[in-house]
Amino acid sequence: MTLAIFREAPWQTSHPVYSQSALAMTPAPEYASSEVILSSLYRAVGFQGLSEGAVPQAGRDLDREILRFRNRKRPRDGAALDADSFNMMLHSTLESPKLPNQSSKRFLQVTPLVPQTAAFSGSARLVGSPWSPGALVRRMVWLGTSDAQSAEKLWAGLFDALSVANDDDIFARFLQRELSAWATESSWGRAPSSPMPTLDPVDRDALRYPARHFVEDLESIIEAKGSLTRRQWTSLLEAILRIGVVSHVLWLCDIHDRSWRCLREALAGGGPTTVEEARQAMLPRTLAALSYGDRALATVKDRVSAFLLARLGLNAVLWSLAEVADVSGDLSTAAGLLALCEAVREKRATLAGGGLAGLIAELQERENRTVICRKGIGANIMEFARHVLGQRQTANAVLRGYDQGYALKKRGTSNSSPWIVALGPVAVLALVHCALSKTSGPRSVRRLAQHLQGYGISVDHRDIAQNDLGHQLRMLGLVLDSPDAESGMLLVPPFAEAAK
Repeated sequence: MTLAIFREAPWQTSHPVYSQSALAMTPAPEYASSEVILSSLYRAVGFQGLSEGAVPQAGRDLDREILRFRNRKRPRDGAALDADSFNMMLHSTLESPKLPNQSSKRFLQVTPLVPQTAAFSGSARLVGSPWSPGALVRRMVWLGTSDAQSAEKLWAGLFDALSVANDDDIFARFLQRELSAWATESSWGRAPSSPMPTLDPVDRDALRYPARHFVEDLESIIEAKGSLTRRQWTSLLEAILRIGVVSHVLWLCDIHDRSWRCLREALAGGGPTTVEEARQAMLPRTLAALSYGDRALATVKDRVSAFLLARLGLNAVLWSLAEVADVSGDLSTAAGLLALCEAVREKRATLAGGGLAGLIAELQERENRTVICRKGIGANIMEFARHVLGQRQTANAVLRGYDQGYALKKRGTSNSSPWIVALGPVAVLALVHCALSKTSGPRSVRRLAQHLQGYGISVDHRDIAQNDLGHQLRMLGLVLDSPDAESGMLLVPPFAEAAK
């Protein structure tokens, strides 16, 4: 791979130092929903060898198999339901609402209540090679834990929690057995895990970031399983997944932007000169991405555009540096970034003479539509954030209240109404539980505001009593009015057994 090839196709030809970084945005996000993420997570945890692209065909094959048994009026071996009843369950009881642009399409889409549903439903796309959101969650688990052993332990615990065991409710046990009798091509079993990148322990120690926050919340959600029905628990898990993955992607955008700023300063002879300076410049201490009650997508677009400009700049520097010297350092750690900055400072005269500044300007101008999120990677990430966080817009108006775990909702009923940051009831339940799970004694709503800040959602705890979040908390019985508490509101644990 050479600089000339990168110039021709900058998004397809990333430098190995960039693509192999622990902080690279891999896999690249595309369209997903909360149910797609959970279905893909099932496949990543417990369906070895089942690719995302094979799922839509498996759904079509299952529909044909059901039709064959319905026509012949024959029972299915190992199944309790006849073909007509099973078909009614899939296409009515378990059916997940389609989007408005999917109303005319025929495909099998069910609520991912048990693992076996992921064998034939819940891929990101119906054709081609869909991306794997489950792989993104797996990468987050490794980045959010202190070491590989802790990540393996949590991943194994997640498999156990996602499995349907004897302590699950009776409908979940029945459904898993029934689906296993009909969808026999893929069986549920823990998939072997392969090594994944982790953060440098020194960089991680004093750092609070979304993946670390997500891992702690994931442990809390797993602990709550015994207090809930299967449907309640998977709804809470979906709510944490959707907030966690989007905040992680926005955090990676911030990391890219800050790393590119360091290299840009190094090209001018500046930039960090010690590991501590590089750490301060590269790794944000907090993420401030979304403001509760305000418009969301414009802020997300700014972050994504900054990421795309940084990706072009970082790869242009790396390929140009490779033309004149060995590339030392990496983009995974503060020490690696410092080594890169030193290499750039040493060769900056040569890089300037080779037309690096002109190359970067040319790429930014030529790829402007991608950078402003009108097409390509930028548009894909925007679609990802909008559909994962936003309340699902259903083709059937009767089912418009199906999604209650959202983090964005429409301000009005018009199609042109802006998306604002607002938590649905299930998301509020999940976040209050996670905020209180590692505490003892009463806590005010300030604790919830601090917890939201861990995901980059800022809300003033003094405003909660009057805003939509305070209304949700009161409606759900999650607060007690107390004149001794900040804002006069004390949080109440939603699940007494889990809290105990």
